[in-house]
Amino acid sequence: MSVGGRSVDAMSIVILVPGFWLQADSWNDTLPPIVDAGHQPVALTLPGLESADADRSGIGLAEHVGAVVAEIDRHDEAVVLVGHSGGGTVIHAAVDQRPDRVVRAVYVDSVPIPHGLATNADLPAEAADLPLPPWSLWGEDGKDLAGLDPVTLENFRARAVPHPAAAASDEQQLTDARRYDVPATVILSTFTRQEIDEFVAAGEDEVSELPKLRDLTIVELPTGHWPQFSRPDDLGRAIAEAIS
Repeated sequence: MSVGGRSVDAMSIVILVPGFWLQADSWNDTLPPIVDAGHQPVALTLPGLESADADRSGIGLAEHVGAVVAEIDRHDEAVVLVGHSGGGTVIHAAVDQRPDRVVRAVYVDSVPIPHGLATNADLPAEAADLPLPPWSLWGEDGKDLAGLDPVTLENFRARAVPHPAAAASDEQQLTDARRYDVPATVILSTFTRQEIDEFVAAGEDEVSELPKLRDLTIVELPTGHWPQFSRPDDLGRAIAEAIS
């Protein structure tokens, strides 16, 4: 098979983009099933998240997308993009810029955000920094935190790095309709397929890209919003199966 005139082998380069507040190592426990399936994972730390004291001024969504596109361009092989949460916004924009280089996009508890929408402009920011908010922000039902015990939550907060605030509030920029030709998998961990279908039927803006995708697979992996911590093996297998 060829994509954009390039040969696609059984092995794929799998570029993994973390969500807010996380670095490349947040994917560590998810990688073994991907490697066992014969693929080469490349986990990224996005600009401004290198350390807690990194300079996040001047870093927004465009810089994050640019980092992913630069990584795509480093490889001659077909590329799979995986984005968790806010990383889903980033990889969708990268697909838009390189639709002939990406063989599949995998959205982990996220959806491809459409043009003109921000990932989350309502999170409390401190100038250029967007610190990890208190856990209470995720609601009293505990849905997003399901599967995370107190020790895991403590470790998460200890490793969390402030996110560039502009990357959360900048509007998505999309220009190439060929993005709809790139196969996509959405791995749901806090919503069900039925709920997503209801959001689409209701015309919710955030999911408006989904009906336009010509090859879409939706997989349910019930847990909290961070399956790379709560069900890492299962998430790794789901990503590997999506690639296959």
